[in-house]
Amino acid sequence: MFEFDQYLGFLAFLTILTIGFWLMIFLIGFVVPYWLTGNLLEWLKERKEAKKNSEG
Repeated sequence: MFEFDQYLGFLAFLTILTIGFWLMIFLIGFVVPYWLTGNLLEWLKERKEAKKNSEG
């Protein structure tokens, strides 16, 4: 059915596919929301400081 080098290639393919899948899950589930939340908080802080500086 499979020769040994084909088997190793298939295992390498599955490993790379699995690593890519979990990397995408990690990026979509943690990194992107963390980045967006940080940017939103920084933007709100800058708006608050600009409003305070323009009033006083």
